[in-house]
Amino acid sequence: MDADREATEADIHALAAALPHVTVHDPGSPTPVYQVGGKSFVFFRTPRPDAFDPDTGRRFPDVVVFWVPDFAVKEALVQDRSTPFFTTPHFDGHPSVLLRHSRVGELSRGELAEVIEDAWLTQASARRGRLYLEGTDRITD
Repeated sequence: MDADREATEADIHALAAALPHVTVHDPGSPTPVYQVGGKSFVFFRTPRPDAFDPDTGRRFPDVVVFWVPDFAVKEALVQDRSTPFFTTPHFDGHPSVLLRHSRVGELSRGELAEVIEDAWLTQASARRGRLYLEGTDRITD
């Protein structure tokens, strides 16, 4: 089953872009931003000083940010050692989690789809979210 296979970086792009009313800023660049209603829900970052390898001090070149519904979800994801999600002090007080796309294969495609869908629902308008959840605003394959 496709949902059970290892997720890929390409899945991040495909899943985010397939949701309704999504626009992509800087498509094709290394740092695209996926938005719904002008609000970012998934974005790829350039290397920044807050996310780095503790052994070498080198900045991670492959960080993706995902909005989450609330701080309880954030804490659950970053504290669960079985997930590759993390945060940095820069994101304290911000309802989002980080993921190195080089580690996305530690998630199944289904798990990744759930995180991206939750990110979209977090940023979509209440009406769009309701229609989507009712199944009247879904994109089908």
